[in-house]
This record gives sequence, C-alpha cells and structure tokens, in this order.
Amino acid sequence: MKNAMVLCFAFCSVFLTNCATVMPDQVGVKRTFGKVENNVRQPGLVGFNPFTTKVVRVPVRTMNLAIVENLPSKEGLTIRSESSILYRIKSDAVPQILLETGMEYEEMLILPVFRSAASDICSKYDAKDMHSSKRAEIENEIKNRLIEVCAPKGFIIEAVLLKSIAL
Repeated sequence: MKNAMVLCFAFCSVFLTNCATVMPDQVGVKRTFGKVENNVRQPGLVGFNPFTTKVVRVPVRTMNLAIVENLPSKEGLTIRSESSILYRIKSDAVPQILLETGMEYEEMLILPVFRSAASDICSKYDAKDMHSSKRAEIENEIKNRLIEVCAPKGFIIEAVLLKSIAL
C-alpha cells in the first residue's frame, strides 16, 4: 500500500510538471537543449518533457514602453521628453525574435532604435515645433524609422507618442 502511494505520488508529480499554461495574451515556444522550435504554441496547455525542454512564453498583446530621455533641438537646446512606444509582436515571428534578439528585445532592439531615431529627427526641429502642431509630424517620422528596423524582425509598431516635453 505504501509503495502504491509513493508510486502514485511520483506519477502525479511527473505528470503535473510536464504541462505549461500559455495565457490568452501570450504564445509559447518550446526550447529543447537550447534549440528553439519553429512551432508556435497558441494559448492553452502545452505538454513537454520537463527534464529537457522549457516552454518560453512571450506576450503578443500591445505593450507600452515608456521612455524618459533628453532630446536635442535644432537650436541646440536639450529637451526633456516623456515618450511611449506602443508595439506588439507578431506571433509567428516569436522563434525568430528569440533566436536573433532574445527576451531582452526592448533593451537590445526597440530602445536603441528609438533613441537614435528620436535624436536624429528631433534635431531637425525647433523646440517650439515639439510643442505645436508639428508634434504629430515628429511622432510619425520616429514611428516610420522604428518600422523600418523593427518590422522585418517581427514587431508591429502601433504608435509613438511624445507625451511630455519640457525645456
């Protein structure tokens, strides 16, 4: 009887640890011995071997990346700006993103591209333009530069917002 309970406990432990739940706003990708599978798992239960495989969950909902930075203006002034990037990941591009960029895609790809684009584009405009109707034009140019670099890598840039601008 005691052996049966131990066997039942061991069986339940192994059975319960070889499933992962992928939430509705995520997709999962299996990684076995460091190799990423191309098959993307949709929300629900995913079975895997817990000794050799891990299920990497990646959010595919719209994310808000808030940034505070100093931007140059045409006159040489430094403008403090609070910005937001609204983006999401194409679910079928998750294996490519994990292989090429990793889970630190915000720090490794999105932020550097945004900072470079924002500095380049804002330096073409006067400080007063960033407060006026040209703000939308600046946001659009930065968004287009982000799309140029990030779209081929599997990211959908929905909007770039310059929320707060101060000299």
